[in-house]
Amino acid sequence: MALDPRQVREMLLEAARQSDRLTYKEVIERLGYEFNTNLVGQLGRVLDRIDDNARANGEPLLAVLVVRQSDRLPGQGWWVTRAKAAGYEGEWTGPDALNHVEAQQQLAFDYWKNR
Repeated sequence: MALDPRQVREMLLEAARQSDRLTYKEVIERLGYEFNTNLVGQLGRVLDRIDDNARANGEPLLAVLVVRQSDRLPGQGWWVTRAKAAGYEGEWTGPDALNHVEAQQQLAFDYWKNR
């Protein structure tokens, strides 16, 4: 079973237009699968591809809209690849992390709101 990057991107675009965030579980279940850790890893790789394409097209990143249910922050993979690339060097949890994530999410919300 392979997650379809186009479906995931469309889901994230809709979330961005609605100024919304999705949990990893919500994304996987909306794609018609039962939530499991193998799919979370696969989703992370799909999110990386989506963000690579967004960056190449001058668009804000979308993977930041996918968060853990527990603390509403992205998972470790996002912090290692995307946050570091954006110059963030702080902790992956806590108020500074949440402020950084919310700022990145707002960029996506503002860009996609009327597109």
